[in-house]
Amino acid sequence: MTVQPAGTGRALAVRGARSTTKLLRDGQDVQAVEATVANLGSEWITERDRVVVRANVFGARTVAPAVIRRLAPGEEARVRIGIARVPGAPVNTVVDGDVVVEGNGVRASQGVRFTLGTADYRAEDASLGRHESPYWFDDAKFGIFVHWGLYSVPAWSPPGEQYAEWYWRWMEDKNNAVHGYHERTYGKDFKYDDFIPQFTAAKYDPKAWAELFQQAGAKYYVLTAKHHEGFALYDSKVSGRDSVDLGPKRDLVRELVEASRRHTPELRNGLYFSMPEWYNPDGPWMGHGPRNPYTGAAEPYTGYAGGRDFVKDYQGPQLSEIVRQYDPDVIWCDIGGANDSRNVLADYFNRAKNRPRPKDVTVDDRCGVPTHDFTTPEYATYPNTVVKKWEASRGLDPRSYGYNKATPDSMYMTADEVVHTLVDTTSKNGNFLLDIGPRADGSIPEIMQTRLRETGNWLKVNGESVYGTTYWARMAQQGKLRFTQKPGESFYITSLERPGAQVVVDAPVPVRAGDRVRLLGYQGPELNWAIQDGKLVVDVPAAARASGAHAWVFKIEYR
Repeated sequence: MTVQPAGTGRALAVRGARSTTKLLRDGQDVQAVEATVANLGSEWITERDRVVVRANVFGARTVAPAVIRRLAPGEEARVRIGIARVPGAPVNTVVDGDVVVEGNGVRASQGVRFTLGTADYRAEDASLGRHESPYWFDDAKFGIFVHWGLYSVPAWSPPGEQYAEWYWRWMEDKNNAVHGYHERTYGKDFKYDDFIPQFTAAKYDPKAWAELFQQAGAKYYVLTAKHHEGFALYDSKVSGRDSVDLGPKRDLVRELVEASRRHTPELRNGLYFSMPEWYNPDGPWMGHGPRNPYTGAAEPYTGYAGGRDFVKDYQGPQLSEIVRQYDPDVIWCDIGGANDSRNVLADYFNRAKNRPRPKDVTVDDRCGVPTHDFTTPEYATYPNTVVKKWEASRGLDPRSYGYNKATPDSMYMTADEVVHTLVDTTSKNGNFLLDIGPRADGSIPEIMQTRLRETGNWLKVNGESVYGTTYWARMAQQGKLRFTQKPGESFYITSLERPGAQVVVDAPVPVRAGDRVRLLGYQGPELNWAIQDGKLVVDVPAAARASGAHAWVFKIEYR
């Protein structure tokens, strides 16, 4: 929601000021305070006005004020301010204070009840609910999802129809194509767990994986540590149903985490964990343990020692294992259901914040408890801006996260589709988690590598319109145009189609005389522009129209 000028002259307002549980940046014990500064007047705020936003609070001092370099009438800027507790000030103290914005001839403030620092989290909804998505996650915008497991061996479903990683579940349904496919291909007596020896990871190169994710322009990745089949890709002491005791006899998670931290340290590490398991004998999601889908005879759950409480003795401890053994930046739960997530998440959050160099971690909305930092639409995006952080995920495959060998290359997302999804999602305050499905040997299909590198090439030129941007409060889109901004620095208009001789934006774009408009990636001169009948009209010469690919970013560079 945007503001309209309240009158002539110069007038600012502070809204929504609050202390947060976030770090201003990792590694520093500096607490973030957030506020929205609105220009209610009829005059522009410019750099000459030297407008600064600070927090005044007993027991802390502002160590990182926010600067409002420019703000058009009717516009707003969401700012981050850093405060540090003074020596001796206790953590979790609630005190009165205010957030003040002031500059040459302008001043405004809002009273705030500050909570200084962050107390240790408790395994209670009220305590865990204070956690928020970190700034690094908000700013990252683009991540890579990796679905890899035993399902990568058969790797089959009717293309474009259903998830190939659900192979075992589909086997159970006599009306599903996988039921007949498995019988024809492997025979009625070939158990799902007979795929374990064929899950070799023989061509798995974690360094190459991490470098490919970085080449794609991703800022984080999320690997399936354990999917619904219950086969863990790491050294689980809770269960012998894992890749160290069986199959490749390797800790596949550790290898990727360590390779990433060594060779691509800018990449954040995330791990996916399925809360239930389809056929775990102690708590089967589907109501029964493993059985032959053709005869109904019971089958073993390979590597698993049964007779335990599924949640307390198995699921909770396994989720704790990935926290304590791999220290992920992201925990991406799935399905929810019965859980011990409150205890695990309290430990996860506290371990991150109490280390000598604290860091912010994040968790999605599928752990089975109210606590979450972001929501997760699947093979979908939101139609408009959602202020609460969110992340859209989907596979390059038209309808599968896991590798489906039946899918022809022609059905995979094109580079245009990947870039358009990323741009659209970013304009609405979301992140895009793009999934790939490696083969059972750990090789990544060439079509997937190609698409990732094509996306990375686009981001090398246009990434400034994605990373670290925020949504425009007035609107996210107009036809084939999408909007993002870096308040006080620049405004971006991205066209999802190759521009014609002119680009017309029928919206109050915050542009003023003297600003420069450029097409990112075009090496020619800045573009001519004008405001006509309240619309921004940008002239695009033929050479500029011929440049670029996938999406075209017009940058309004503030002066």
